[in-house]
Amino acid sequence: MSTVFNNTKIIATVGPASNTKEKLLELIIAGVNVFRLNFSHGAHEDHLKVIEAIKDLNKTFNYNITILQDLQGPKIRIGTMKEGSELKEGDDFMLTTKQEIEGDSTQASTSYTALPRDVKAGDSILIDDGKIELRVYKVSGQNVHTKVVYGGVLRSRKGMNLPDTDISEPSLTKKDNRDLEFGLEHDVDWVAISFVRTPGDVLELKRHIKEQGKKTKVIAKIERPEAIKNIKDIVKAADALMVARGDLGVEIQMEEVPLEQKRIVTYANEAAKPVIIATQMMESMIENPRPTRAEANDVANAVLDGADAVMLSGETAMGKFPVQTIQHMTNIIRVVEQNMDNIYNKYYEYDPLSQHFGSNILVETSTKLANKIGAKAIIGITDSGFTAFRLARHRPKADIFIFTSNKDLLSTLNLVWGVRAFFYNKEGAIDNIFADFEKILVKEGLLRKGDVYVNTGSLPLGGELHTNMMKFQIVE
Repeated sequence: MSTVFNNTKIIATVGPASNTKEKLLELIIAGVNVFRLNFSHGAHEDHLKVIEAIKDLNKTFNYNITILQDLQGPKIRIGTMKEGSELKEGDDFMLTTKQEIEGDSTQASTSYTALPRDVKAGDSILIDDGKIELRVYKVSGQNVHTKVVYGGVLRSRKGMNLPDTDISEPSLTKKDNRDLEFGLEHDVDWVAISFVRTPGDVLELKRHIKEQGKKTKVIAKIERPEAIKNIKDIVKAADALMVARGDLGVEIQMEEVPLEQKRIVTYANEAAKPVIIATQMMESMIENPRPTRAEANDVANAVLDGADAVMLSGETAMGKFPVQTIQHMTNIIRVVEQNMDNIYNKYYEYDPLSQHFGSNILVETSTKLANKIGAKAIIGITDSGFTAFRLARHRPKADIFIFTSNKDLLSTLNLVWGVRAFFYNKEGAIDNIFADFEKILVKEGLLRKGDVYVNTGSLPLGGELHTNMMKFQIVE
């Protein structure tokens, strides 16, 4: 197990600053639970080295570190630009799908061939995280004619956002399909799909995963206005959500992002779906050894909002202080979790017509019981993960320990708030199994004499039923 354990998990993006086995281990010791592989960058052979290193560390140190594959999606970029090309307010500027053009202060090419078909007069085009804004006034053939609203120096390969435009390219591109096949072949735990617009985007990815005979979980990245409109249906379709504030903050008004973050977290919590807060959490630490006060506040607020995990991008991928970044984030999370009782013990109303109504009520009751009797732990047994996701939904103060005979589930669950998972595949009477769980946890130093704990599970063991029993005990 890691030397650090907080309920709110930490996701670190792997890059040149962190892609050696030695550095990955340092980051795990500092508090990383999940490593994100960003498939917008890097060759498959580079990602494979990281995957193999993480799996080797898991095996060597008995970790359950999660591997998250983040697919690029339909990334829209401009082409090559002449050095020093500057766009000035009020000037005409043309975007073209003719790839041979080198851009200057009057025109640039774009990799997105559907741009002339998708945009219309009046649409805004934002470049380089919104630093440059263009307004479309005419489309002709392969060319999109715009006026510069806000100018600046435009460099090669900068990203474009189209907040007013319905993008025709699917969320899952040809590149994504190749990358997905690679990720599934090497048994990544979670796959994040970029620029989700509808639940259909998520279901399409799930179809591809099922066709490959895998059960890899899917994270829907919320970074488009359409996703905000369809958020409740996307929550139902996805296994987890990511509030990707980088593109989201460009695609919608930036002042709306904090409220949307809270709203998405609330929907995900209610649905027992993990939710990740991402982008610019501690960005100043790319260059500096300490975060700003505002960044510390941002991380703390994500924990208070109810996030399952907080994510770092450039800070650990290419920053100068990746380990220190994790240490600071770990400390911020720890202080909030130790001092703010209002993040715990959340309860919900359930649909009595749902097939899971009885199980949901029982899981919630087990967390209420644990709270009332001051239980040290709630112990669940699952092969599907149902019990773990639903226990975590209630944010109990008691530790959540999950036992499973499904080895793949061990690292999958490491993304989920508060959950620590253990492999167990013995058969026998339920009381003997529960006694085994207690012995394992006492041996690990996670329970001690006099501790009260609550057991949950489904009977008969190995069946298809969800949680249908609970029992509390005291360590003798």
